[in-house]
Amino acid sequence: MSIEAVKWAMDDAPMLRTPAGKPDTTARHVLQAMAEHADSRGRNCHPSVTRVQYRTGYDRRTVQRAQRRLELEKLIERDGAVEDRVRWKLSLATTRPAADWEDIKRAEEEERAATASRVRKHRRTKGVTDSASVTETDTKSVTGSAVTDSASVSNAFEVRYVTDSASVCNAPSAALTTNEPPVEPPTTAMAGVGASTYGPGGLAPSAPIDDAGFVVTDSMRRWAAGVYPGLDIEHSTAQFVSHYRSTGANRHSWPDAWQKWIRDDAKRASERQQQRPAGNVFQLPSGQTLSGTDATVAGWAAIAASFDSEDSA
Repeated sequence: MSIEAVKWAMDDAPMLRTPAGKPDTTARHVLQAMAEHADSRGRNCHPSVTRVQYRTGYDRRTVQRAQRRLELEKLIERDGAVEDRVRWKLSLATTRPAADWEDIKRAEEEERAATASRVRKHRRTKGVTDSASVTETDTKSVTGSAVTDSASVSNAFEVRYVTDSASVCNAPSAALTTNEPPVEPPTTAMAGVGASTYGPGGLAPSAPIDDAGFVVTDSMRRWAAGVYPGLDIEHSTAQFVSHYRSTGANRHSWPDAWQKWIRDDAKRASERQQQRPAGNVFQLPSGQTLSGTDATVAGWAAIAASFDSEDSA
């Protein structure tokens, strides 16, 4: 597997479009599965159709049609055969335009603005009654004599009587009794990464990441492990899901947002590694430099030698 080929298929390869103008995600997934079998120049890629089926979950005809679309768009081309399999070459030099990212951001902003407009319209129209249909009632027709005098009604909010302090025990030692039932804090069931943490009773509304049903596929994990082998993928994914559940933000493509999060995490980890101070260093009189455990031992030996010289003096 080549990191260069996988990165190209995940990020840099042009996105094919369906006749309706939508992203051809099927062809994209097939291209990513094929890239895992190519070398650093995109050559010697010859997975069987059965292997791509196993990786993507598509049926044989779907995989073959997706490969045909990729071939027509010059993203892959035939480069001989290996046994009974076609050998492909990936066009790593063909990249998507930078405007694709701006188009996605603009579409996201437009969707957010349209949602806000629908909410405002709903709030304006909800519960508003036409003035022509409102019935006006004269105050004299309101029930009068049958109304109970307020002086004969007990206070509805009283829940207990006040007793003279001399006849009761010390308040901190007595149990406080009220007529209200205890309130138990709501509990939610824990769930795995990429699944909703809200219980079946609907104790809290779902976030957009839960509504989208975001999950990390095996292909995404293999990409992250291949590009950033030292990164804790599970921890970063858990942080990613928790962040978007807490903010309630929405993303046009959750897999792309996850990839950006993984890249940022790896960058931060690299910066922390570079900022970590170096180990102990000790310079011998001969000019030799010791580091680590050797430097620590040499330092203690130098201190002992200084004590011996002071005693002899």
